[in-house]
Amino acid sequence: MTSLDKPTEDTTADAERDARAVTEAALFEAFGGLRGMIETVLPGLLFVTIYTINKDLHLSAIAALGVSLLLVVVRLVMRDTVKHAFSGVFGVAFGVVFAMMTGNAKDFYLPGMLYTLGLGLAYIITTLCGVPLIGLILGPVFKENLSWRTRNPGRKKAYAKASYAWGLILLAKCAILFPLYWWADTTQFGWVLVTLKIPPFLLAVWLTWVFLAKAPAPIDVFAEMEAEEKAEEERKAALAAEREEAAGARHRREA
Repeated sequence: MTSLDKPTEDTTADAERDARAVTEAALFEAFGGLRGMIETVLPGLLFVTIYTINKDLHLSAIAALGVSLLLVVVRLVMRDTVKHAFSGVFGVAFGVVFAMMTGNAKDFYLPGMLYTLGLGLAYIITTLCGVPLIGLILGPVFKENLSWRTRNPGRKKAYAKASYAWGLILLAKCAILFPLYWWADTTQFGWVLVTLKIPPFLLAVWLTWVFLAKAPAPIDVFAEMEAEEKAEEERKAALAAEREEAAGARHRREA
């Protein structure tokens, strides 16, 4: 290795580290990070724990809904984003309504299972249609919007791989849960469902990181728009200066 080669390699390594750091930060923002996982797991965990102890559907449902609302209040007090907490509240609320209407505690989990099934299918179908869902989710986070569809084929391929991974993982999760919904008792089913909350999610996020870390860098369309606006302003300023100079020259000739 020559002295000229080393800086180039160091620059490349730094660029790769920066790209991976940006990817990690974007995934953390998009999927809620540690707090988002806690907000996803805690209501269901509380529900199945209380139901396991006393078999009281109403108390279990109220406790799960109450902790979901509390998580939203905490985010509001901390002036943090509430999208993950609000999605948790809606999911728990639908589960409470289902369970109360049927009187079957297992139905508390049914809306979430149907959502997981629909989301898994959406990942697969959108990818087959050429618009991978994970790209639609992460595009704005990376400030690339939909530029990856036509201008960054390597990144589109990475989004397709990640979307297939998400879809297959979610569908595999459904293949485990739906038979248990019919065959297992409520407490067994609840504990299996809570156990399967985080590991498949982490696997999907990790695979997404792997695919995107190896993909070309995102095209920052916001920076491009700002550059175009700045260039247009400079062009207008230059034209105005030329007009003023021409007008001054004309006045001098007339004088």
